[in-house]
Amino acid sequence: MPHKMTLTGSATGPLREYDRYVAFDMREKGSPSAPKGLKKSTFISYTVFVAKKAFNKTGLTKKSIMHEKILVQGEPTLDIPIDECPGEIGVICFQITVLPNKNDKEANDSNDKKEAKKEVSKAQEEVAATKQKEKQEPVAKEEKTVHPDVKQTPVQEKKAASEKKQQPIQPKGTKDVVSFDDIIVPEAFLKTRPNPVKTEEVIEFVKHTGHLDKPLTIEKETKVLKDGYRRYIVAKTMKMDNVPVVYDYQK
Repeated sequence: MPHKMTLTGSATGPLREYDRYVAFDMREKGSPSAPKGLKKSTFISYTVFVAKKAFNKTGLTKKSIMHEKILVQGEPTLDIPIDECPGEIGVICFQITVLPNKNDKEANDSNDKKEAKKEVSKAQEEVAATKQKEKQEPVAKEEKTVHPDVKQTPVQEKKAASEKKQQPIQPKGTKDVVSFDDIIVPEAFLKTRPNPVKTEEVIEFVKHTGHLDKPLTIEKETKVLKDGYRRYIVAKTMKMDNVPVVYDYQK
């Protein structure tokens, strides 16, 4: 079975159009830990070949491909004529996805920080209001503390609230959370091309909520992916360590 490859970055040269496919050049930094005695590589150049139909679905153009950050999944090939493949390695692409740019991410991070500040400010106002109410109603407070062994102390309540808040939120229907690296993707999925527009919608959902919109479906024993390849791609793009799942027999 051919070795699978994943590349990220922008095109380093103009888009070249052929009869039924397009090609463009990319480059990535080489291995940071070459065997002792070998010269460490700086960058490796690739020439990526994509079917026109798949490329058009991304919404990329000759101009935008030089500026947009993209994710390419494919396999190396030695069957392309050297005049069409100026890169050191030719790559047949079976999945190409446009990734969110840095400016969008910084804007979202900034909005998240503003929302967090609002929540902190609101919590402080509620604490101040509670303290003021306790000062105004000392008798009522004493009556409520007649049975201290039943009611939790403020410290215990604060600890319980903190633990509840720290629990990660998962999508509805989640039965378990597993390590992303444990999931095995069948070859049949790798040959498919999820709609890039819908994939981008899921990416935006994760950026705003911090979790996937739905769990992945896997086999319990083998961890083989049965459904949710689009969400698998999004989890990989967003570098999620763990993902929510349901098991095949539960679907």
